[in-house]
Amino acid sequence: MQFDGRVAVITGSGSGLGRAHALLLASRGARIVVNDLSRSADTGESYAQRVVDEIVAAGGVAVADTNSVATPEGGAAIIQQAVDSFGTVDILVNNAGIVRDKSFAKMTAEQVDPVLDVHLGGAFNVTLPAYRLMKEQNHGRIISTTSAAGLFGNFGQANYGAAKMGLIGLSRVIALESAKYDITANIIAPIAATAMSAGILDEEWERRLRPDLVSPVVAYLAHSDCTVSGEIFSVAAGRVARIFIGEGRGFYSPDLTIEDVRDSWSTILSEEGYSVPMSAADERDLLEKSFTAFENPTS
Repeated sequence: MQFDGRVAVITGSGSGLGRAHALLLASRGARIVVNDLSRSADTGESYAQRVVDEIVAAGGVAVADTNSVATPEGGAAIIQQAVDSFGTVDILVNNAGIVRDKSFAKMTAEQVDPVLDVHLGGAFNVTLPAYRLMKEQNHGRIISTTSAAGLFGNFGQANYGAAKMGLIGLSRVIALESAKYDITANIIAPIAATAMSAGILDEEWERRLRPDLVSPVVAYLAHSDCTVSGEIFSVAAGRVARIFIGEGRGFYSPDLTIEDVRDSWSTILSEEGYSVPMSAADERDLLEKSFTAFENPTS
């Protein structure tokens, strides 16, 4: 699968997962905007330029960008860099991220605001100008990066989890609004050994959780042949699995009481016969089916 002629913007791609995504897409012919504002504390070297140099040395095409995703101006500048350098944007990978871990009781605005600004605000700031270009050209692929911390929870990461779950809502809405323009919006939930996980994983897991084992999924979702949209995928150590938000059959009474809830609790919690709504409209359809089943119990 090749990406000749395609232009990809990858945020936070100066190291870790973003770097792996950039190297793979570039090796398959994509022209890359490597966005990362980080610099080496020792030498002042730009992480983004370092990855660009790797790509160019391997025969690829890339430019460095050091704007921050955390502001609308920064997001617009990143996309403008792609337009100035390569004429357009076909692929956007929202990968930039930071952590400010703290238990919820001890968390302050200083830990919350920057995380929301980079993860959720950053994706919004970069995606909006990219989306407008994609809509004009009637094609685009958007991949955003969530986390198990948002999907399932993780101790000490209320800020990070909230931001990462917000990305799912953002992506699902974009997927619905963009379907007729051949624009897809999907989400990956990766686990990889990167600087953000330093000191957490043991040596065996460090070996297994290579960032380059996540990038093939990103590349597939970025390809024009892939038309799935609004989906979430767990990706780690060579394993790929769909994650979905399901809804059980539930319990229905037109005159619901507290006692009904108490007495039907096991039915309410049951996963049997679940459905997977892909929009708020789908969820309303499930509600309508509950009404119909109650009113026509033998149908």
